Amino acid sequence: ADREDCLDLLADVVPRFQREGKTVVLVGTDEELEGVLAIADEVRPTAKKTVARLHEFGIETVMLTGDNEGTARAVADEVGVGEFRAELLPEQKVEAVDELTDRYDSVAMVGDGVNDAPALAAATVGVAMGAAGTDTAIETADIALLGDDLLKVPYLYRLARKANRVIRQNIWASLAVKAVLAVGAPLGLVSVAMAIVVGDMGMSLGVTGNAMRLANVRPD
Repeated sequence: ADREDCLDLLADVVPRFQREGKTVVLVGTDEELEGVLAIADEVRPTAKKTVARLHEFGIETVMLTGDNEGTARAVADEVGVGEFRAELLPEQKVEAVDELTDRYDSVAMVGDGVNDAPALAAATVGVAMGAAGTDTAIETADIALLGDDLLKVPYLYRLARKANRVIRQNIWASLAVKAVLAVGAPLGLVSVAMAIVVGDMGMSLGVTGNAMRLANVRPD
């Protein structure tokens, strides 16, 4: 343009929109560029708190996205993600998951889109956001969250950790009681009736009661 008040779309406007976390679509003809459209997904209100909670648990967070680097950087800074990788195709997300698995031994991938499905399958545990997730993502993931609340992710981590502890407690307690009864019954230290009551009914009630503690784990 010959006027002094014209904007330089490619040099000024597009980079500015990208720094603000927007994806830019160019509009024009075969002859010239007419304008740009700036599109941005809203960051979920609970995203920042979710990432902060995961960091409190000592979990490293990495964002994998197909958006441009400017958009990815803006979102990562806003929610506090420790690392981000931008402009990724679906197969590149899989490569990133494989690389992170080699680094950390286990990776949980959280996603909801068709492009996330291969990475969900490649991760140690794939978690799909059920309410907003596509059918492909939900079918591919190991776990589908029925709601759309990101705070369910830290809750899922806490529940899984406590469930593993309870399972180990139940197994070792059962083995210990069975061992004592197995030695005591032949020696006459424990009656057969007592061995049946304690070893069977007693332990069944014990492990069930211990497992009921999982009901105390609630979402934030």
